[in-house]
Amino acid sequence: MAWRLLLSTTSCIRTLHTLKPSPPPLSYHGSSNNKLSPRRPPFHSTNSNSIVQSSSFRGPLAPRGVAPCRASKRDAAPEEGQLVRNAQQAALWAAEAAYIVWLFLLPYAPGDPVWAISSNTIHDLVGLSLNFFFVLPLLNSVGIHVIEGPVFHPMSEGLFNFVIAWTLLYAPLLFTDRRRDRFKGSLELLWGFQMFLTNTFLIPYMAIRLNDVETKNALPKPSGLASAMTRGAFLVGLIGGGVCLFSAVWSLFGRSDGDFGGIAERWEFLQTYIGSERFAYAFVWDICLYAIFQPWLIADNLQNVKTESVGVVRTLRFIPVVGLVAYLVSLDYDKVL
Repeated sequence: MAWRLLLSTTSCIRTLHTLKPSPPPLSYHGSSNNKLSPRRPPFHSTNSNSIVQSSSFRGPLAPRGVAPCRASKRDAAPEEGQLVRNAQQAALWAAEAAYIVWLFLLPYAPGDPVWAISSNTIHDLVGLSLNFFFVLPLLNSVGIHVIEGPVFHPMSEGLFNFVIAWTLLYAPLLFTDRRRDRFKGSLELLWGFQMFLTNTFLIPYMAIRLNDVETKNALPKPSGLASAMTRGAFLVGLIGGGVCLFSAVWSLFGRSDGDFGGIAERWEFLQTYIGSERFAYAFVWDICLYAIFQPWLIADNLQNVKTESVGVVRTLRFIPVVGLVAYLVSLDYDKVL
C-alpha cells in the first residue's frame, strides 16, 4: 500500500509541473515607465462576421458606422411621392391632349369635329342652353309663356343639364382647394370656361395643382365670387344636387304629353344620340372624368369639412354627385376664408 501511495503522489507532482501559468491580463497600469499598453478589444477576429457581432458591444471602443441608416428611408419617401406626382401629371397632360384631339379635331369620334360642325348641332346647343336648369320648360308647363322654351327630347335635356349642374358643384370645391395657389391664373375665369367646355379646362388645373412650391405662402384671398360660392356652399350643393336628380327624373319621365315613348324607347334614343352627336358623346367623357376628379379633390381637402362630418364625406366621396354634395353641405367655410 505504501508504494502505491508514493506512486500517486509522484504523478500529481509531475502534472503540476507541466501546467503553465496563464499570462497576466494586459493592463494600462502594467509598466513601470507609465507607458500605456493597449487593451485588446472585446472581439478580435478576422472573420467577416466579427463586425456584426461587435456591433452589440456598448462602450467607447465599440465600432461605429454599422448602425442602420434611417435617414435614407426618410429621404426615400419624398422621392417616391415625387415620382407618383410626376406620373400623375404626365397622365393628366396626356388625357388633356387626347381630350382635345379626339373630341374636337379628329373626325373619327361620333358626330362632327369642331371644324366641320353642322348648323343643326349649333341649333341644338343654343336651344339646350335656353332650357338651362329646366327654367323655361317648367315655366311653360305651368302656363307662363313669357318666353317659349324650345322642345327637345327629354334625354338630351337631362344629359345636358346633369353635366352643367355637376360643373356648378365643382365651383366651391375649386375655390377651397388647398393646392389652388399652384394655379397662377384666375380660378373664377377657369371655372367660368369650365361651365362651357367642362374638362377642357379642369384637366389642366388638376395637373398644375400637383406642382411643387419652393416656399409655402399663404393662400390667396378669395375674390367676391369665390367668397360668395364658399359661403353659400350649402345652397350651391342643394341646387346642384337637386338639378342633377331632377335631370335623371326628367330624362325618364319628362314631357310625358309628348311622343317620346317609355323608358325603353328613351334609353334607345340615348344610345343613338350619344353615337351620333359629338357634344353628347363628349358629355360621357365628362361624366367619367368628373367621377375620377371628385374623390381625388375631396380627399385632398377633407380638412375643410366640419369635424363631425369627415367620416361621412370620406365614405361618400366616391359616389358621383352625392359625394360632392356631401362635401359642400358639410363645408366649414370659416376654415378656408
